[in-house]
Amino acid sequence: MRETRLSTAGLREAIDRSGYYPDLVADAVESALGKEQVDAYVVHHEATFDPAMEVRRHVTVLVLSPTRLLVCHTDEHPAVEGVSASHASTTTEAVLLRRIQSVAVTRVVPDPASYVPGVPPTEVTLTIGWGAISHIDLEPAACGDENCEADHGYTGAVTADDLSLRVSEAADGPEAVSHVLAFAKALSEATARAAAS
Repeated sequence: MRETRLSTAGLREAIDRSGYYPDLVADAVESALGKEQVDAYVVHHEATFDPAMEVRRHVTVLVLSPTRLLVCHTDEHPAVEGVSASHASTTTEAVLLRRIQSVAVTRVVPDPASYVPGVPPTEVTLTIGWGAISHIDLEPAACGDENCEADHGYTGAVTADDLSLRVSEAADGPEAVSHVLAFAKALSEATARAAAS
């Protein structure tokens, strides 16, 4: 279930509809949000399969307030040695809007030659970077001479990738794609205002 609407009550309803430990998730989100208003949100519930073919569920809740982006992620964990029952862990992070460095939206559009403006893509990936996590990708550098055996050192790129959220029409429905696009637009506008102030 993915939702983007405006209101704290609507946010709680979306968390309840996800069916994924709603009281735990809502408590974490409400605690981080405090008395701030909700400008936009996304509730993204996903099930994955681990190598042992067990279903693992997790939910990510993104909340845009007038001053912050709240990220709440809840995972469930099976019982393991020393822990007799399954358990869940919830992490919340509050990021000031002026700290957000990038909001990237990747849109997948089938048959681009016949694309009509305004028709939503079939898949969207929202990537938000605020500098908490960076990845360094290195590879050996080379020159244009394929017979050259000199050591040219390394080349690479540093990318910020603090959060990446993917939805598709096939897996999540067309409304999920539209909701994530609406959230991305609201977040982009809010970060532009924060940077200008």
